[in-house]
Amino acid sequence: MSITTTTGPVSTNEDRVRQAQRLLSQGEPARAAQLMGDVLTDEPGNIEAAYALAVAQRHQHAWTDALDTLAGILRQKPNFGRAHQELGYNHIAMQDFPRAGAAFERAVNNDPSLLNSWKCLAKLYQDGGNAKRLAVVRDQLVFLESLPVELLTVISYLSDDRLADAERACKHFLRDNRTHAEGMRLLAEVATRNRTYDEAEFLLESCVEFHPAHRNARIQYVNILMRVQKFAKAFDEAQRLLDDYPDDAEHILSLYASACAGIGRNAKAVTSYERLLREHPDNPIFPVSLAHVFKADGEFDKAVSLYREAYRIKPDHGDAYWSLANTKSYEFTDDELARMESLAADHDTNEADRIQICFALGDAFERRGDYETSFGHYRQGNALKQPHTYHRAEHLQVRIDSQIEVCTAELLARRAGLGHPAPDPIFVVGLPRAGSTLLEQILSSHSAVDGTMELHHILNLAKRLRGRDEPGGKPRYPAILADLDDDYFRRFGEQFIDDTRAYRGDAPYFVDKMPNNFFHVGLIRLILPNAKVIDARRHPMACCFSGYKQLFGEGQEFSYGLAEIGNYYRQYVKLMDHWDRVLPGFVLCVQHEDVVDDLEGQVRRILEFCGLPFEQACVDYHQTERSIRTPSSEQVRQPIFRTSLEQWRNYEPWLGPLKDALGPEVRKRYGIAAT
Repeated sequence: MSITTTTGPVSTNEDRVRQAQRLLSQGEPARAAQLMGDVLTDEPGNIEAAYALAVAQRHQHAWTDALDTLAGILRQKPNFGRAHQELGYNHIAMQDFPRAGAAFERAVNNDPSLLNSWKCLAKLYQDGGNAKRLAVVRDQLVFLESLPVELLTVISYLSDDRLADAERACKHFLRDNRTHAEGMRLLAEVATRNRTYDEAEFLLESCVEFHPAHRNARIQYVNILMRVQKFAKAFDEAQRLLDDYPDDAEHILSLYASACAGIGRNAKAVTSYERLLREHPDNPIFPVSLAHVFKADGEFDKAVSLYREAYRIKPDHGDAYWSLANTKSYEFTDDELARMESLAADHDTNEADRIQICFALGDAFERRGDYETSFGHYRQGNALKQPHTYHRAEHLQVRIDSQIEVCTAELLARRAGLGHPAPDPIFVVGLPRAGSTLLEQILSSHSAVDGTMELHHILNLAKRLRGRDEPGGKPRYPAILADLDDDYFRRFGEQFIDDTRAYRGDAPYFVDKMPNNFFHVGLIRLILPNAKVIDARRHPMACCFSGYKQLFGEGQEFSYGLAEIGNYYRQYVKLMDHWDRVLPGFVLCVQHEDVVDDLEGQVRRILEFCGLPFEQACVDYHQTERSIRTPSSEQVRQPIFRTSLEQWRNYEPWLGPLKDALGPEVRKRYGIAAT
């Protein structure tokens, strides 16, 4: 139905916004403001209408009104680059140049395609005599002005998280410009954000091959290699980058240091980060990164000192507070807690920092026994985090049901014996926070077993087999397991053994403790029939609540809601029951509570399952010195303790949604009373 206004008939609010934009271009801001006022009366949350209103207010010199309108927009959408740019314009009009510069910096950080913001920054830095920053801005301006307009549009789409539009526009451009460096690089960025990492890796590998001198493509290539945990290859590429750009410490040396830590060359990582700290003492990222290396090596006091240094550099640096909490033993002072609570309540605090601070506060008040306040902070942190996750219960259901439907006893028997016969891997699977790090530490204390980390190789293989599913159709993986040629299974197994050698020592066996591999037990059996699989199981209430209060670095997106994580546990149990039926004896279930109650007995049971002789060092696991990179690193350096087994009961009044989501079968199996 048409709506008649002073500007003529328009049919929708979207049309009215476009009409307002035309009025602004025609020099009629008052009429545009009136029209946008009508739209916002109908639809108060219409961000584009509010943005057009702010522009109209600026053109009418109503700068204070414009700032109020923009503040409302940024409360809804903090990363809206054009709104930050508009703030900058208003501050310039009001001759508040420091605030203008800060606004334009936020604008380009959120949307690097905003040429006008870069131009304004160049003028501000030139007038202010900031030669160092001016040089960077001018370089970026030269780069952006050299790009085809189509790719500037792609950058803008990416900044607004419009991935489908960005992919469509980028592919359209590359049809006629197949090897354009920035086109390939941007399409790889789209693939990375869509989590099709193999596609991103292929695009960047090709881009670097076509354009070996393209510095940004090489940096992005190392980053994607790090993301998929190809640390050995990432280290080699980072070393070559550092050789070619020895003076670019802030970007390339930091990438090299990260690659060193990834491959376990921690001494080189420490040396590199220490140089970065000396040369960039105002950057809070470097002390946190160095602290992570010290923490992995068990140098707790050094790590804590560096985490605290990071928040001294940047008082709202959420990563510093969360990293302190994530040591699982740090006690925050009253002053630290007061500062953190103020930051968590302040909507001007960057959302990512607020999330980290909320989780840190939850841990801090838990340690003080104030469980109601603690849960309030955990709940706030999870509520802020959840909208940014991709987990959907219906997608999980499809994944579980597909494995059960395809990986039948008949299929696994028919394709048995085709894989690589190496017995080297011991897979520890399950849910995060279920005790997998403890089992890895026990096993890697054996003279015949190397500990590694949470390796992504099985997950990456599954993604390759899955490819891109047709919308609404059945997933290609695991269905493809029934159709692959026989020799693929051996080749996949051989590739796994070859690709994981970089993370091993000289021991004949090694542990891969990626929890999410529980989805792929059937695939593991087909490509590595002599591997061992251990299911690290923990009481559902303890496991799920421990996951709910943990802020993970990446993945585990099901953990940011009580109902979501409860449903995930239920589906996990359902799938593990299936593997026990179709592959009897292939998976050993180890209950965490049993390990706590009878450590030596469970150690003997685990070693017998793995075909290993008993060694006392496995019982004395906490004396083993090795680098550990998971949240449990400090806990597994201590003798076994019982304190965490019943911690969830302190929060039981608020855990009804979790109990409900676990379902009656799981509750009955573990003796959990319904709400």
